[in-house]
Amino acid sequence: MTPGTGRPVPAPLLVACALGIERLALRGGPGGGGGPVAVLRTGMGPLAAERAVTRALGDGTVRSDAAVVATGFCAGLAPGMHPGDLVVADETRDAAGSTQCTGVELLAKELARVAPRRVIHTGPLVGSDHVVRGAERAALHAAGALAVDMESAATLRSAARAGMRPVAAVRVVVDAPEHELVRIGTLRGGISAFRVLRTVLPAFFEWHRSLLLPRR
Repeated sequence: MTPGTGRPVPAPLLVACALGIERLALRGGPGGGGGPVAVLRTGMGPLAAERAVTRALGDGTVRSDAAVVATGFCAGLAPGMHPGDLVVADETRDAAGSTQCTGVELLAKELARVAPRRVIHTGPLVGSDHVVRGAERAALHAAGALAVDMESAATLRSAARAGMRPVAAVRVVVDAPEHELVRIGTLRGGISAFRVLRTVLPAFFEWHRSLLLPRR
């Protein structure tokens, strides 16, 4: 509680996702029931993400300097990627520009600890305002992107615009060039990605906690 008010203390960590199924995975996994975190469902698309994150950072839902993590599902762009692989962005980019991520190696290490049997990829995560398929995916990969989703770039850009803070993006591959899905959650790849997403929240806690430790 905030001293003298009786109101809850604003969380120092905001975890943003787009879909109800993503929020369900985050809340239903280990560590999902507590901890100093606000899990925000933004809705689909960059405009919805921008509005929801800007509002959460300004209305007292989280502290004004809260760290922000964009998470959920993504489409892998590189050959050899599989549903259930994890993508840790070193930057997010879209037509509006790019945002550098904080503590990338640290976050990848924590994810390897909580999901030891999963492949972790690190690289650029690109934003789109529509579902990307076929030749468009190949073109994004040729331009250097590792994976694509609709909200991460807008989420991190909105967070950085609201003030200096740690930002990160972690996505679970739900489909890839050789494993393209029709609908999330109806095929094996979607189920695998859901199970992986259930494991990630403790890694976000440790990433954030470690960033706060004094540097020697």
